[in-house]
Amino acid sequence: MSEPLISLHNIVKSYRRGQQTVPVLSGVTFDIAAGEFLALMGPSGSGKSTLLNLIAGIDRPDSGQLIVAGEDIGRLPEAALADWRARHVGFIFQFYNLLPVLSALENVELPLLLKDMPRRERRERAELALSMVGLSDRLDHAPSELSGGQQQRVAIARALITDPTLIVADEPTGDLDRESANDVLRLMQRLNDEIGKTIIMVTHDSRAAGHAHAIMHLEKGELSGREEVGK
Repeated sequence: MSEPLISLHNIVKSYRRGQQTVPVLSGVTFDIAAGEFLALMGPSGSGKSTLLNLIAGIDRPDSGQLIVAGEDIGRLPEAALADWRARHVGFIFQFYNLLPVLSALENVELPLLLKDMPRRERRERAELALSMVGLSDRLDHAPSELSGGQQQRVAIARALITDPTLIVADEPTGDLDRESANDVLRLMQRLNDEIGKTIIMVTHDSRAAGHAHAIMHLEKGELSGREEVGK
């Protein structure tokens, strides 16, 4: 058996709210294989977005071990953690997080500005990423000139541009109509099926979760079960 891409062991996380400590995750333990498409579901406050942020290296656990792509990311210094995120994680958010003054192409190029790469190569890679999400004819359009579904596809292209080990998506269809949401979910399935991207998606929508390989349920900071999705 190969080593899991992501391994969590007894992960604990809490936050301070004034003088009060609010527990969020309580001893979470599970593995995620490379090439898996996993949906995280649970009621508001169950800890699913916190768990996603820990796996993506945006936040740190209070205790426990969190191994992602062979690195114990909970122990990395801040600068090393930022470098690790840039190399390994592509982010997709509910509200796209596109810069309104930049074109679709320029928004997708942004992560590559941190790399020592010629401008021509950056543009070629951004054009390729946009073609992969079906937006070759929208390179020079500003976000305001695109539909919500098209903006989310630009965000997916931006997540792909560095060829990350892992894609994390936090409610990626939460701001879309049903048709646009289905288009985005089918695209994510293609990225998983055809190029083997590992995807972890937080969603409250059971129909969206049905596009994943498996659904992990959280309840009050603890795993309450894993459901395999028939594919």
